[in-house]
Amino acid sequence: MIPDSYKTRLNGYEMQKAISYIKQTFQSELAEALNLRRVSAPLFVTAQSGLNDDLSGVERPVSFDIPYIKKEAQVVHSLAKWKRLALKRYGFAPGEGLYTDMNAIRRDETLDNLHSVYVDQWDWEKIITPDERNEKYLEETVRAIVGSICRVSEKVNLLFGCTLSLTRDVFFISSQELEDAYPSLSPDERENEIAKKHKTVFVSKIGGALKSGKPHGTRAPDYDDWDLNGDIIFYNDVLSRAFEISSMGIRVDEKSLDRQLTISGCDYRRALPFHKALLCGELPLTIGGGIGQSRLCMLLLQCAHIGEVQSSVWDEETEKECREKKVVLL
Repeated sequence: MIPDSYKTRLNGYEMQKAISYIKQTFQSELAEALNLRRVSAPLFVTAQSGLNDDLSGVERPVSFDIPYIKKEAQVVHSLAKWKRLALKRYGFAPGEGLYTDMNAIRRDETLDNLHSVYVDQWDWEKIITPDERNEKYLEETVRAIVGSICRVSEKVNLLFGCTLSLTRDVFFISSQELEDAYPSLSPDERENEIAKKHKTVFVSKIGGALKSGKPHGTRAPDYDDWDLNGDIIFYNDVLSRAFEISSMGIRVDEKSLDRQLTISGCDYRRALPFHKALLCGELPLTIGGGIGQSRLCMLLLQCAHIGEVQSSVWDEETEKECREKKVVLL
């Protein structure tokens, strides 16, 4: 849906320049704010490794066989598990972390203003100590990320004539508190209401069942601790709705992984190499997340459709409406 009053702010190559500037500038800001170093990451992993992320558990990975090694490979959905393993392999210490470009294909994604089959994000992960495995540290990290986004937004406004004004103060609310506040609304509708009211919001504790018997959102059981995770959300004035920019959290330890695998009916994963190592305490405690690259560009450049800032494929109806309203899809 393209709002009737919407007009693209940047045309032609100016849009490409702005996208490049945001990506280069933000990753530097993020690295400095969280003490991260850049690493290379895989586009695909073997199915047998257990390293691919299941997201909500229903998405089908894009897979192909590699005859030379006689194994099936899967294009990654995200790199939550791979990053944690990489931190150990590369010898990172507590307080140090990594970030990387993550490119994924999510074939079952519903296509709309915010979602595409192609996903690009900054995946980051950082080693923490047992004492930092708490809500206070999670909230400090959220504020650092939001601060980085706001600083880049101010620079983009000056260079490219945008007028976005983001709220730096983050309103923290748990998914249960949000359900209690708006019991008759759906999770998406609750986010719209709280984001409209507070502008910058972190909805925490996503994955477990609420008092209603349903979770606020689905989360795989084997990367985020459902009691120490959440989503960073801004209010998008162009689309008049909540706009998730990042899913993140403190990762599972042995106890939370054990509990969440059982709750989710995924005990079979205990035999996979990654899960065995984690359950045996062989991997570091970490915090991490993903920050959408196209999502961030879309927000900061005040775009109405994610196709304005990334090249993907769209249905005929979307292409027709964008042509009629002079919205250029890359």
